[in-house]
Amino acid sequence: MIQTSAPVSLTEHVASLDAGSHVLGLGWAGPTLMLALADGGMVTRGDAGTQRFEAHPQAGIVASAVGPDGLLTGGDDGRVVCSRPGIAPQELFRDAKRRWINDVARHAGGKGEIAWSMGREVMFRDAKGLISNVALPVTGEALAFSPKGLRLAVATYNGVSLWYPGTEVAPEFLEWKGSHIGVVWSPDARFVVSVMQENALHGWRLGVKGDKPGHMRMTGYAAKPRSLSWSHDGMWLASSGADAAIIWPFQGDGPMGKAPRECGVRRSRVSSVAFHPHAYVLAAGYEDGCILLIRMTDASELLVRPAVRESGITALGWDKAGKKLAFGCMDGAAGVLTLPG
Repeated sequence: MIQTSAPVSLTEHVASLDAGSHVLGLGWAGPTLMLALADGGMVTRGDAGTQRFEAHPQAGIVASAVGPDGLLTGGDDGRVVCSRPGIAPQELFRDAKRRWINDVARHAGGKGEIAWSMGREVMFRDAKGLISNVALPVTGEALAFSPKGLRLAVATYNGVSLWYPGTEVAPEFLEWKGSHIGVVWSPDARFVVSVMQENALHGWRLGVKGDKPGHMRMTGYAAKPRSLSWSHDGMWLASSGADAAIIWPFQGDGPMGKAPRECGVRRSRVSSVAFHPHAYVLAAGYEDGCILLIRMTDASELLVRPAVRESGITALGWDKAGKKLAFGCMDGAAGVLTLPG
């Protein structure tokens, strides 16, 4: 059913920002907003105003991850770079073969632990700067730390590998035929969910008695559900890839046999999702540039940004307190919503 009445508007509470290039990813390092740009640059906005740094000069950023201490980026120049508010970017790794950095990840609750993948090799750097690695039989497409940071999930062809970094233990392999190009852990570490090349999600329920973990197949998308976001309590997983935000229930044993919720139905596909860090409120960004806040309790909608031609939403992110929502777009436009009250 298509929305027929206009949602209440919050547009007057949005401060615009010109990032200057396609926003690949964003996040908050304390009160400072940090944006990773596809052209190799990064932009910060905080107490010192808006600043731009060249994280990957004459190269492009392929992957990014933001934590409390800064922005981690990997580029097509074979470099892994950490950028902190008000400080020039610091190179953490340079591959002698200049291999493309497929993905980067950081342990959000840790002390600086990070990981990155290049081809079939996955690297881990601990808080002291010591690096360990593991070689996989196929390319590591995407990375995600478990909530406690003890394991690293690596999305690959035909499944996901779970690796204990810094140990001699061989990775555990969760098999499912097909190409897996994204991966997330549930907040309670009971589930691992991957994004598949064939417009679907696949999940594994860990800790199941028997030889194989429980499988969960989540299909029906019109496009690849590349953006995923867990609710604050881990009970719901929101996803992009359809003309509504598809929200899967993860109470109990997970979503098998249960229908997902569809929120924010519009004549445009959802391209980015971000759950509020403390409430059942979902920010949904669309390919036509629109952003809605959707309250799950009653499906009510608030308009953050109207549709803007050729300015599709590519990134969304709440600050820790849940008072500010940042967004970035494919044309370099960006902004910050400050919730009133």
